[in-house]
Order: sequence, then C-alpha cells, then structure tokens
Amino acid sequence: MAKRENTEFEFRGLNHLALVCKDMERTVRFYRDVLGMPLIKTIDLPGGSGQHFFFDIGNGDSLAFFWFPNAPEAVPGISNPGSLPGGGQFVTAHASMNHVAFNVPAEKFDDYVDKLKAKGIEVSPVLNHDDSEWQVSREVHPGVFVRSVYFFDPDGVCLEFACWTKDFDESDVRHAPVNAAGVKAVARAAE
Repeated sequence: MAKRENTEFEFRGLNHLALVCKDMERTVRFYRDVLGMPLIKTIDLPGGSGQHFFFDIGNGDSLAFFWFPNAPEAVPGISNPGSLPGGGQFVTAHASMNHVAFNVPAEKFDDYVDKLKAKGIEVSPVLNHDDSEWQVSREVHPGVFVRSVYFFDPDGVCLEFACWTKDFDESDVRHAPVNAAGVKAVARAAE
C-alpha cells in the first residue's frame, strides 16, 4: 500500500481499541479461546468498579474490553449494527462503534472464513469490495481492493476479517466529504 506521510504526528498503529462487554469470562473465552488472541494484561478497576482486559491482535496493537457492573444494555441498530452486512440494518448512531476490522493475510483469507464456520461462528457472505455501482463483486477481479467477511462476538460487537488486495495511489482518493446535511464539500478530497 502506498504510504502517505503524516507531518503532524508520528502514529505507530493502534495502541488499543477499548470496547465494553457484558460478561468478561465469556469475552475471554471468545477472543482468547475461539479467535486465539493472547490475553496480555488484566486489570481489576478500583473499588469494584469493573475490569479492563487487553488482547494482543498482532503488530504491537491490542483490543481491550471494559466490564462495568452497571453498564446499560446494548441497543442493536443504535449502539451496534442490528445485523451483518447484506442481512439488514448495518447503520449505527453517531459516535457509536460500527465494527472492528482485523487485517488478515490475503493468501489465508478463504481458509480463515472456513475456520470461522468450522468453529460454529455465523458469518456474512464474503464481500469482494470494488468500485462498481454496488461496490461488491461475487468474484475476485483486478478491481477488488479489499475482501471482507463479518461476524458478531457474543455481545453483538461486529467484527470483520479483511485483507487488502491492491496498493492504493492518489487516484483512490477522489470523493469530497459530505457535511451533516449531506452536502459535498468543495475542498480537495485528497488532503
């Protein structure tokens, strides 16, 4: 993938993304025992206010979970997607977390989809994202830029296995952003 330099800050990837779970024991079983992510740090929060656990997701990055004893229930379709892509409502509220996409090797993608199914995880159809009108193809072709499969964790967090299939260049940044009213900005999209 073509690298563009950040002249403001030196980011080194994602330190951690912190989510909230309903049951830390169930979360550990899923992420450590089913997906194979090593549990690397556990914290009991002060005064019995909860727990904070960290899983290694590779490349020096982590996925973390909080458990709070009095956390409100999830509201599918608002706080998280109501269904997997292609199966219904995938839109979520402002400031919600729509999904977490894990970068996986392209050459292992199909095997990983089969492995998820063998573990009893319900997955979406494989989506080969391209620049066509519907932005997805049934087949992999030179215009496909990423392949994706989606699934839920036990709390309804939408997860994705994704693999890039092409290198991006300046021509891949060509859409102006829209504002809250849905009006496209006049500013250059590539900045």
